[in-house]
Amino acid sequence: MKTFPLKISSPEGDVFSGDVACISLRGELGDLAVMAGHIPFVSPIKPCDCKITFEDGTERVGHTDGGILTVSAEKAVILSGSFLWMN
Repeated sequence: MKTFPLKISSPEGDVFSGDVACISLRGELGDLAVMAGHIPFVSPIKPCDCKITFEDGTERVGHTDGGILTVSAEKAVILSGSFLWMN
């Protein structure tokens, strides 16, 4: 699986920074997933669980109270009011 850099930040500081294979969460217009090579876009994020899949297939889930997802050709960034790891 191809990977891309993801950064998750909240007012308390950076929560995560590393390479991931996929992120799945709820945007303003519904559920969405981002993988390497996704077209650039910006979307508001609704309060939801955010699933992060790594290159080896392992997953980690965190809860966000909402925020903004920015996807560019180089990376993805989640800016959240708060982000709490569930596992």
